[in-house]
Amino acid sequence: MKIRKELWFGFSLMALIIVGALAMLVGADKITNGHIGLLMLSLVVVAIMLGFPTAFTLMGMGMIFTWIAYEENTTKTLDLMVQSAYKVMGNDVLISIPLFVFMGYLVERANLIEKLFKSLHLALVRLPGALAVATLVTCAVFATATGIVGAVVTLMGLLALPAMLRAGYDVKMSAGAITAGGCLGILIPPSVMLIVYGATAGVSVVQLYAGAFFPGLMLAGLYIGYVIIMAKLKPSMAPPLSAEERFIPLPPLMEKIAPAHSARALPSLLSALKGQRNQDVPTSYILKQLGVVLLPAILFVVVALWSYASVTSVPPVEEQEASLQAMGDGDAVERKSEDEGGLAAPPGAEEEEDGLAPPPGADDDKKAPQAAAVVQEPAAAAKDAVPVGAVANAAGAASQTQPAPAGYWIGTGVGALVLVAYYAFLSFTRLEVFKMLLTSFFPLLVLILAVLGSIVMGLATPTEAAAVGALGGFLLAAAYKQLTLNVLKESVYLTAKTSAMVCWLFVGSAIFSAAFALLGGQELVEHWVMSMNLTKTEFLVLSQVIIFILGWPLEWTEIIVIFMPIFIPLLDNFGVDPLFFGLLVALNLQTAFLSPPVAMAAFYLKGVSPPHVTLNQIFAGMLPFMGIQVLAIILLYQFPAIGLWLPQVLYK
Repeated sequence: MKIRKELWFGFSLMALIIVGALAMLVGADKITNGHIGLLMLSLVVVAIMLGFPTAFTLMGMGMIFTWIAYEENTTKTLDLMVQSAYKVMGNDVLISIPLFVFMGYLVERANLIEKLFKSLHLALVRLPGALAVATLVTCAVFATATGIVGAVVTLMGLLALPAMLRAGYDVKMSAGAITAGGCLGILIPPSVMLIVYGATAGVSVVQLYAGAFFPGLMLAGLYIGYVIIMAKLKPSMAPPLSAEERFIPLPPLMEKIAPAHSARALPSLLSALKGQRNQDVPTSYILKQLGVVLLPAILFVVVALWSYASVTSVPPVEEQEASLQAMGDGDAVERKSEDEGGLAAPPGAEEEEDGLAPPPGADDDKKAPQAAAVVQEPAAAAKDAVPVGAVANAAGAASQTQPAPAGYWIGTGVGALVLVAYYAFLSFTRLEVFKMLLTSFFPLLVLILAVLGSIVMGLATPTEAAAVGALGGFLLAAAYKQLTLNVLKESVYLTAKTSAMVCWLFVGSAIFSAAFALLGGQELVEHWVMSMNLTKTEFLVLSQVIIFILGWPLEWTEIIVIFMPIFIPLLDNFGVDPLFFGLLVALNLQTAFLSPPVAMAAFYLKGVSPPHVTLNQIFAGMLPFMGIQVLAIILLYQFPAIGLWLPQVLYK
């Protein structure tokens, strides 16, 4: 029987791991528990590559080697398993996982992705490689709403791949765009992977979401830029669409109003209200179309007025009033004078009480009460007068507004120019595209903003925002008449299945990490890394290279739960922020879905692609996008503000 190349690669890699582990044991002067811990790590990786379930492999290996670490004490071993399971059950952050997954499955079953892809394709039709660009944008938006890689890749394989192949697109570019775009869901919030990393590393999920926002957009932008450049340089890889494919038919009533498909929509609709073209068209229909056309203008006016009110409002004066009240408080002045030696307690008073110095004289004894009375009288007057003045000042300040800054007027002017240009180019054809976007893109956008906005702005915890997202997905499916009993049952079942997998992974990871620490494996790794005298940059490069290589045989879940507990304790030694390290890892783990021999995205796509599309073609199409991921990691390292600016602005 002939063994496939990927199996040879997998067996060779497993043999290399086993040989390396045995060489480590043989070459050691003395075999310690730490070496046994590294052997356990090697055996876990090999067992997972052989196909054993990850969670139960971690638990089984962890229990066996914990029993060895405790010198065959069964009671302590079982206690560790119970404590590890209870620790996972008590982690509040993990509650958001089933809610986000439930939201994703409901949105997936609302059948929005077909409308979204078609509308974005028609909206971006003038760009080189329009179909591939629309595929990437659709994947980015849908991945943000669902975060389920397999679902996005499968659905886009059914919708976009046949369309791109019919248009003459290169098979490799088509496959690469679908697989790379579908994997954005593990990076762009709300990402389950970021929740898992945050719970493993003890990093705030809220800050991880804020930090991953711009790197995710950067990676999607790099993908789109690559497709546009390649389509421009090699038009044969992504030929432009024909005029027939660009044609968008107008509704029958709109055909009677529109002088031509390319005519400007706003003037034509306004003239149709009083012209002859509306004699067969109801006025209510024309007004409805005008309302759709004017939606951007209405939104612009609302945002401009709200922004004006925000930038011209006077800051709160409570602090000023409080400071004025404190300055005029006579009792406070008296207390301060008594405590600190003010006018009411002349110098030498303490010496008089202690008997260490004679009194200054009779005249001073007479002047002291008078001075105290003089001080108390203005203080009492201030006590009555200042609060009234403070209230008056506060009332005057509250009734005033400050002038809007120049930045507001510049932004409003630019927005107005964009709005004028929009209406100048808004033809009846583009109006139909805009209406398609209203029914596909904007509902998802509102859901995404409601979930991510509430998290990033601090209005809700990830768990609360996930509950809002689950409710939003429920309402969205109901609004598109897709909320049937079968859809609900299937979504609940898949949510329970995915959540159980993640939670059992955490239990197995906790047991495995405890066993690894008990055997001294963590100390051995830390000693080995520190003995290399690495700089911060060298450590980051080494860690990311290891994660990149681990992405070949393992999925991101195994990398997070097995290897992050090993890397995280080393970060303090090199002064690396765990948040920044998590963003680098999130970018790097994109390769786990794109690198053979596992490359689950390739197998998802192969399962729904035409027979003539081979697995090797899909792998070859993913390679340029893997290079882009490496470039994104380098950019994030060179310019950390890409990931750290938003968390610093919002939370520090």
